[in-house]
Amino acid sequence: MNSTAMPRKCFPFSNDEIANILEQIGDLLEIQGANYYRVRAYREAAQTIRSLKSSVVEVFQNEGTTGLERLPHIGHRLSLSLEELIHTGELSLLNRLLEEVSPEDRFRTIPGIGPVLARRIYQDLKIETLEELELAAHTGKLDTVKGFGKGRIQLVGDALEAMLNRSSSQRIRVKRWQSTHALKRPGELQPPISLILDIDAQYRRLAKAGQLQTIAPRRFNPQGKRWLPVMHLKRDGWWFSALYSNTFRAHKLGKTHDWVIIYYEREGHTGQCTVVTETRGALRGKRVVRGQEIAA
Repeated sequence: MNSTAMPRKCFPFSNDEIANILEQIGDLLEIQGANYYRVRAYREAAQTIRSLKSSVVEVFQNEGTTGLERLPHIGHRLSLSLEELIHTGELSLLNRLLEEVSPEDRFRTIPGIGPVLARRIYQDLKIETLEELELAAHTGKLDTVKGFGKGRIQLVGDALEAMLNRSSSQRIRVKRWQSTHALKRPGELQPPISLILDIDAQYRRLAKAGQLQTIAPRRFNPQGKRWLPVMHLKRDGWWFSALYSNTFRAHKLGKTHDWVIIYYEREGHTGQCTVVTETRGALRGKRVVRGQEIAA
């Protein structure tokens, strides 16, 4: 049956998110020694999707796999992969590749780490995941590995933060959309700043009172403790998820119980923002949305 035959739930991935996934597949295939043209196909598809002005998800919703195949560098096989991703929130090929690659190969996907350094990390530190590698960069353990100076560690830390932040954001959205129904009609692109600040205040109040569910984050949590409070709720037509920042930078600056990451979704529109306590100027001591400094 053609994909346009009947409406189905679609995950609201952005073009950048889809492109990142395709690029990751290309990188993993290259590491495994896959055919050059297959690797290039995923990378060219990623470039196409990243450069599009229209949403790939909307193209699929309106025209099905036929519409996807009309895009440059998107053939029949890739259109089916995109259909799987948009409908399920996952790609079985990516999951399989992640399971098949060794820790050393996984580390080689990070800028600044080649085969020699990847082998040293695995042998010297006995770590296997990107989350463990980020923790090693943060705690100074990576300094003990030959070949890692201050500049390289900074490069690796920045790359891991960008990659893992993206993965964490995506996982949260996928889990919620798996438990909801079909998309509604398009709405506002971003919640009002006042609403975001209300969500921030409610989250911090409930977290302080110990009234929120806690999760065991994969990053900066070698003991696997359930310490990070997370709040999910719906307000004014928006779905929100709020949790303290667990990024490399937040740990470095001691802001893990100040910076609050808020993810929001409504009728196919998604985004995130960070609420912080301002440290300078007229708003010093006030809660503000980073980049949109309006006091609470």
